[in-house]
Amino acid sequence: MFLRHLRPLTGLAVFAFVMFGLSACGVNKIPTLDEQVKAAWSEVLNQYQRRADLIPNLVETVKGYAHQEQQVLTQVVAARAKATQMQLPSDILSNPQAFHEFEQNQAALTGALARLLVVSERYPDLKSNQNFLALQSQLEGTENRIAVARRDYIIAVQQYNTELRTIPGRWVAAWVYPDAKVRETFAISEQAQQVPQVRF
Repeated sequence: MFLRHLRPLTGLAVFAFVMFGLSACGVNKIPTLDEQVKAAWSEVLNQYQRRADLIPNLVETVKGYAHQEQQVLTQVVAARAKATQMQLPSDILSNPQAFHEFEQNQAALTGALARLLVVSERYPDLKSNQNFLALQSQLEGTENRIAVARRDYIIAVQQYNTELRTIPGRWVAAWVYPDAKVRETFAISEQAQQVPQVRF
């Protein structure tokens, strides 16, 4: 009779031991890291959108002072359109081609904005315009936020990818999360890797 009461307790103890063992071996680590990657990616997109929202006002302000810089203004508008109109596939974080296209579009917009700000240096009246100064300050702040968001995303991806590629995470992923894929991360463009030439 004592053994009959002991069997359910033994089964319960074995179940508790198995569940503890699964949680201790990191079975929840992969989805936790995946959610961190998604959250970091959302912040990257949020900051890029913030920058895109500033551009029309910046272009209009510059247009009022620098009529002859139409080519630069057109490049900024075209780069913004290309960056904001790209349809992001749901698998962009594990799709190297789509991720690279997104990265290139954002880099083109960054370059066009840099050229626009260089052009503004030629116009003293524009440089002293309060609206332009406020927009320039917001843009600089946004660029800093983009850099921080990209850094946080890179760190989250590094932790997630490391978990998927090392043991025991690799085993857990193969067994429990077979559809878990390595995530893409930002790369430094060839232009950014070149050492700038300083001339006096």
